[in-house]
Amino acid sequence: MTNRKPVDRFSTVRLAGALLGLSAVLGGCNQTTEIVTASVPNDYRHRHPIAITEADRSIVVFVGRGRGGLSGPQRTDITGLAQTWVREGTGVITADVPIDTSNARAAAASFREIQSVLMAGGVPSRAITMRQYRPDDSRTLPTIRLSYPKISAVAGPCGLWPDDLGPNIDNPGYNENKPYHNFGCATQRNLAAMIDNPADLEQPRPESPAYTSRRNIAFEKYRRGIATTTAYPEADKAKLSDTGK
Repeated sequence: MTNRKPVDRFSTVRLAGALLGLSAVLGGCNQTTEIVTASVPNDYRHRHPIAITEADRSIVVFVGRGRGGLSGPQRTDITGLAQTWVREGTGVITADVPIDTSNARAAAASFREIQSVLMAGGVPSRAITMRQYRPDDSRTLPTIRLSYPKISAVAGPCGLWPDDLGPNIDNPGYNENKPYHNFGCATQRNLAAMIDNPADLEQPRPESPAYTSRRNIAFEKYRRGIATTTAYPEADKAKLSDTGK
């Protein structure tokens, strides 16, 4: 007969518990914990970031019923549009020309002159397209709108007020002295509108070549022991008062 040792039930329970704990620890290693929060960033630059996108730049040309052609200021505006398109345009220039209106004939004549002014400003003919439209409101004067896409910096929209500014049960952040949601939006939007080249937000521009003529003059003065500073004899003439002299 074989002698068998009695089974220790408490040791078996402890072993099973240890195995379960080990499996739970090993299983937790393969899980990713993701924390989701609905909080709004306190920094207005993160709450209202400046984004780089493609937006339209446009001008409006008013056309009367009795005149087909462009005035002097209108030619200046269109010439300026051609120059900016050459520098920053990312698509064709689209001209929205009205039809079936009282000034439709004058608008067609104005568009032909617009084409010639744009081509003289460096815009190729294949980059100019016409799109006819019928105005919805007969009381307004139909116009010719010229537009083209360009890379722009934008921010907003502003004027969103999801929470009350004062103490309210729906505004738990009031007691924490946090900035309100719309804070800084107008500043970001104005800054984006003033940016000439949106690429400046991503990388610096390369250095421009040195002004060789002026640099040679400054070096020659330095070699001869003459002061290299520039004198402005007319600077004091614009002063209104001599107080402090």
